[in-house]
Amino acid sequence: MKNLLILISFLLIGFSKLKAQVAQPYIHHTERDKNKKDTNTLQAFFRNGEFYGHARYYFMATDNDHDLKDFYANAFGMGIGYETGKFKGFQIGISGFFIYNLFSSDFSITDAKTGVGSRYELGQFDMTNPRNKTDMDRLEDLYLKYSSNNSYLKFGKQHIRSPFINPQDGRMRPTLIEGALFECNEVKNLKLEGGWIFGISPRSTVSYFGIGESMSIFPPGIGLDGKKSQYPGNISSNAIYLGSATFQLPINAKLQLLNQHIDQVLNSSFAQLNGDFKWKKNKNIFYGAQYIQQHAIGNGGNVNQNLSYVRKGNVARTFGFRLGIEEKKNWQILLNYNRITKDGRYLMPREWGRDPFFTFMARERNEGYADVHAINVVANKILGSSGFKIEAAYGHFYLPDINNVALNKYAMPSYFQGNVDLRYTFRGFYSGLEAQFLYVYKGQLGNVYENDKNVINKVNMSLYNFILNYHF
Repeated sequence: MKNLLILISFLLIGFSKLKAQVAQPYIHHTERDKNKKDTNTLQAFFRNGEFYGHARYYFMATDNDHDLKDFYANAFGMGIGYETGKFKGFQIGISGFFIYNLFSSDFSITDAKTGVGSRYELGQFDMTNPRNKTDMDRLEDLYLKYSSNNSYLKFGKQHIRSPFINPQDGRMRPTLIEGALFECNEVKNLKLEGGWIFGISPRSTVSYFGIGESMSIFPPGIGLDGKKSQYPGNISSNAIYLGSATFQLPINAKLQLLNQHIDQVLNSSFAQLNGDFKWKKNKNIFYGAQYIQQHAIGNGGNVNQNLSYVRKGNVARTFGFRLGIEEKKNWQILLNYNRITKDGRYLMPREWGRDPFFTFMARERNEGYADVHAINVVANKILGSSGFKIEAAYGHFYLPDINNVALNKYAMPSYFQGNVDLRYTFRGFYSGLEAQFLYVYKGQLGNVYENDKNVINKVNMSLYNFILNYHF
């Protein structure tokens, strides 16, 4: 926190000195000629920039089955950021955020029966230090950006949104990366994106980590030998390389092709088609198809296969489909299906982002499994001009038996899940304020073998979320 405050203080002091040196005697900045434009000076570079802020409150609670331990968390945080104006196409950005644990469960205390602790609530704070309640601050953005026409190149600490690495912002703060990202829109109907990433700050942490280290923070699950995975702290990987091309097709559809290469560990190829066509007046039919294929790189992160992230020669495949109908700006209904084949576990560090599958539902993942069938239906509606939006989702997720360790990394039984998500956007004087309530229920479909370790935080449980966001 000290370093963050010092950095922001220097930034503010620097601005004040720039302003104070403009003329003598002192003239307040509100008295200056606002119509005078100067875009070719260092002063204008800073003055034409923009400050922004974000305050967030998050209540979360898990109601586990019968006498299993419940958990709750109350978190509050606030951050501020600044991005300069442009000088010959260049900009500088900086932001930081702090979090306080207002009053929550004691995360050092686990369930007496199973020895299992909080799965969701601890993620509001610092998973690397569960006892930390006050000193949770993070320098989130610190980048140099160059823009030309509709394209840009950004280097440094920054946000990212891709199929495999994304904010996954279902906690207090999102996942961030350190590296170089670019977007090119110079060719009609074609968007090119790519990047070189050498550091990641996963959600639920306050530090940046090297690539191999960042894969070792969340619970690692079960190895192919049926014992706890041993890869944490043992993965050799220095970088992630991304490349993506998105084509706007003449049939009112988009096709995205992406490849993500994790140095010395894993390569993932992604293809997704999304499109729609008019059905009736104000109603559209839309569709989607997705395919992902993975294969291990080299030794999968470690010469000793018992310490590797993925076994040498491993291959995984998934595919999915989507069909839906919508009335523009009013309501939407989606039917989604996803299949992970028997070839091998679909793997992607949970530290980095949520699943890219059409069937994804908040608060659960299908990463780490093979031989999966998932189907769900999602409906959402905007309630006129009231500011309310409601979304309801229900799905069945058929996973391998929990004793099939080769195909079930996290010993998760088959389950059904229902979500209700209600959001309200304030207007007028309270513009910038948003409220969200999310209720999740996960029920048991598969055999848990009368072992509550296979139940707690997994099935037969409710999860309550109430969130307030204020952007200014």
